[in-house]
Amino acid sequence: MASPVQQHTQSGSGKRKGKAQYLQAKRIRRCDGGGPRQLEPGLKGILITCNMNERKCVEEAYVLLNEYGDDLYGPEKFIDKDQQPSGSEHGDDDVEAALKKEVGDIKASTEMRLRRFQSMESGANNVVFIRTLGIEPEKLVHHILQDMYKTKKKKTRAILRMLPISGTCKAFLEDMKKYAETFLEPWFKAPNKGTFQIVYKARNNSHVNREEVIKELAGIVGSLNSENKVDLTNPQYTVVVEIIKAVCCLSVVKDYMLFRKYNLQEVVKSAKDPPQLNFKQTVQAGNGKEAKLETGDKSNQNDPAEEKNNQKVVPKSSEELGQTKPISEVSMANEGEAKPEFASQVTEASESSENDLS
Repeated sequence: MASPVQQHTQSGSGKRKGKAQYLQAKRIRRCDGGGPRQLEPGLKGILITCNMNERKCVEEAYVLLNEYGDDLYGPEKFIDKDQQPSGSEHGDDDVEAALKKEVGDIKASTEMRLRRFQSMESGANNVVFIRTLGIEPEKLVHHILQDMYKTKKKKTRAILRMLPISGTCKAFLEDMKKYAETFLEPWFKAPNKGTFQIVYKARNNSHVNREEVIKELAGIVGSLNSENKVDLTNPQYTVVVEIIKAVCCLSVVKDYMLFRKYNLQEVVKSAKDPPQLNFKQTVQAGNGKEAKLETGDKSNQNDPAEEKNNQKVVPKSSEELGQTKPISEVSMANEGEAKPEFASQVTEASESSENDLS
């Protein structure tokens, strides 16, 4: 029987595994299916934002993408294990040739195990990247949004926005410029042309300047065809730039404004639904005509006199009542007077949707 000292030495010699080691082993097991499991340059897929529930988001994404993917491309085909090529069928005396053959067989079997849709780690919270294989992401996502826009049938709860990613590269300005020169040609190189805007979003990245990226991409689009024009209201194409850590995701989508910035929660809403306003305006007709304006900003609650002046406007006649306009409309009109130049016109479309938590 070992002494207490020896027992203590034996127990102390064995090191307990840390949490990082368990997580690393778990990731290795998850990678058995083949292919990368983290967002990196050279991939195509779909970038999805969610409302604090990534696991539920992935489940909904698989259901939705498989449903519409089967509709467009047919059911996914799987290959049985006994049909996979094996390197032991023909003997080869040459060791080098046999080794090359074995490596080729491993690559072939890995490609056979790749699924049409595969969830990957995006590198940002509340963001999921689904790698696609053998399909066109922009075509599939547009088909999903078009159907939901027509039917007004809500099919997801956790998914907010669904953006197709047609290509990825390193998130450095020179790499992005070099990649965009060839990436944007199918849409903007002569004789192709169209109106466009650029939507930019960066997560967990501080070394890329937003204004520089937008300026360079706008210059590339203009150099491909001088007839390409900026349109921030209803553009024909929207260049989506999503940067996560050191990876830049690019895509060119259509109907970006029509489909509510590719927001699955907003696209199913009817046009008859009353918008959520920050103010209420009630008008009472009669002998004591009074127009009451209640603003959403309650910063002046501590000043009763100023609050009273801001909230109540008593016109003397019905003409003044018709001329009364909310303060927000006047400020928007004044802001819209100045028109920037071509390079500075391409600005990010504001992410004003309350449901978008990205």
